[in-house]
Amino acid sequence: MYSGLVTAAYIISAILFIFSLKGLSKHETSKQGNFFGIIGMTIALIATVLIQQIIHNTILIFISMAIGGLIGIFLSKKIEMTKMPELIAILHSFVGLAAVLVGINSYMNYSFNSLIKENNVHLIEIFIGIFIGAMTFTGSLVAFGKLSGKIRSQPLVLPHHHKLNCLVLGISCILLLLFINTNIINVQIFSLIIMTAIAFLFGGNLVLSISGTDMPVIVSMLNSYSGWASAAAGFMLGNDLLIITGSLVGSSGAILSYIMCKAMNRSLVNVISGGLHTIKTDLEKEVINSKYHEISIEELVDVLKNSTSVVITPGYGMAVAQAQHSIAKITQKLQQYGIKVLFGIHPVAGRLPGHMNVLLAEARVPYDIVLEMDEINDDFENTDTVLVIGANDTVNPSAQDDPNSPIYGMPVLEVWKAQNVIVFKRSMNLGYAGINNPLFFKDNTYMLFGDAKTTTESILKLI
Repeated sequence: MYSGLVTAAYIISAILFIFSLKGLSKHETSKQGNFFGIIGMTIALIATVLIQQIIHNTILIFISMAIGGLIGIFLSKKIEMTKMPELIAILHSFVGLAAVLVGINSYMNYSFNSLIKENNVHLIEIFIGIFIGAMTFTGSLVAFGKLSGKIRSQPLVLPHHHKLNCLVLGISCILLLLFINTNIINVQIFSLIIMTAIAFLFGGNLVLSISGTDMPVIVSMLNSYSGWASAAAGFMLGNDLLIITGSLVGSSGAILSYIMCKAMNRSLVNVISGGLHTIKTDLEKEVINSKYHEISIEELVDVLKNSTSVVITPGYGMAVAQAQHSIAKITQKLQQYGIKVLFGIHPVAGRLPGHMNVLLAEARVPYDIVLEMDEINDDFENTDTVLVIGANDTVNPSAQDDPNSPIYGMPVLEVWKAQNVIVFKRSMNLGYAGINNPLFFKDNTYMLFGDAKTTTESILKLI
């Protein structure tokens, strides 16, 4: 009775999801994109409920939706914008775990049917779906730990790391052949359990071996994995809309990861396989013993008032301190003095793609003065003052000067070309990637220590 209506609803939802992705690609249309996504998901949920022929199942679905909705509302009100990367990572883990549970449930229902070789396609769907879901689950949990500071950001690389990864994939392929080429249920269950355990370990090891510098790429890649896990669940459930939406998320996440790797001069395969990052202790000792110049708030205010152009390059330190609002007010004050103010955003500033852009938009900084790295780098030579607020690795000249640096070859914001560089930092500790920054010891660089929010509020009062 409802099959035609459900199909039409799924088509409309899929179109709305495509419009949602299109809208989310630009700041100006992001709210509209979110609206399309909400409407599309609402239609999809209603259509899915209509499929249920048993009232008991429908009641359980509504109860689950109500519980999930209340948890979502609670988290959205409690979680600060600075914690969004961790929230996104943990949400990815839920998607992965859901795919694992769907796969197990699909196999339990299937295993009591006739086991004939014509059904091998469905068994492959179950096997791959559980593998991707398990890998996404533990990988996302480790990413959450790294982003929240519970796990150190430096890569933890096991001996023969890449050989172990190849061995894991080889064993999984053997287990897949064993899984689909036997009619013995106990052998199938054994293969599924071993593969699931291996996939859990595999996902965690992949993210543990990745440097903090590459974490924004991993967040977007985990987003892609969660999409493919959803698509696999769609195949197992025979749900066309889940297949479509999972493919949209998976492909868009993979494309975003590729774009970010290209912007960082990284190989996507190298990043997702753990990379080959090493940290040179000799370089650390050499830089730590160097001398830096410190500046006071009063001196900084004088520098700003005597500038004709200022570029602000924010990083995760700004997000942690929640200094974006006071920085926005400083921008307005400087503009009132006739000073040209621009923002320079590195593709991987923060802990996930677009993190800094979202924070600045929240503080109502105009979109037209927020420029990407490629747009702003040519302007630094003609800039009087650059304010580096909570950024470290994205302004590190070692990326261009030091072949031994783990970030060598990564495009960075060339702030050192400006006349004056003021670095807002809590201390001289290493950045998130765990490497030193020679920028702090250049002759035209001055360090301003303290909490970014407190410091910027003090600057605002003096201005």
